[in-house]
Amino acid sequence: MSTKQIVQYRMMTMRRFCHALFLALLFFSMSLATATAAPTGAQAVDEAWRKAITANDLNAIVTLYSKDAVMWLPDAPEAKGREAIRKSYADLLAANTVTAASLANTHYQISGDLSVGWGDFTLVLAPKAGGNPLFLCLVAFR
Repeated sequence: MSTKQIVQYRMMTMRRFCHALFLALLFFSMSLATATAAPTGAQAVDEAWRKAITANDLNAIVTLYSKDAVMWLPDAPEAKGREAIRKSYADLLAANTVTAASLANTHYQISGDLSVGWGDFTLVLAPKAGGNPLFLCLVAFR
């Protein structure tokens, strides 16, 4: 091979490498953007609920429920409507401080304007009267 052919070969190899690097960076940035995209629909509500409940912020919690929502907490009656839900959470927070909240096995589906989610949630409660922490574990549908 002549010197000119070697230079051309190296230039062609360098161009291919640059194109491959560009494509790799493009795909990486697209996957990073998808992975870090803000949650939407029921997933966004779940994240807002987790933040509100761990802040023990009754008003922030209640604003996440529609006026005709229904909620069931263990050892408590069915709470129909936002005001009944407010009372259930007020009773829970009057007796306990939420120290942690987690969501697991979550699944979300979005179709047009409809978003649903389901999964398990766990609350860690510190009784205000003292004693050992309590764990509240439930399956939730949103």
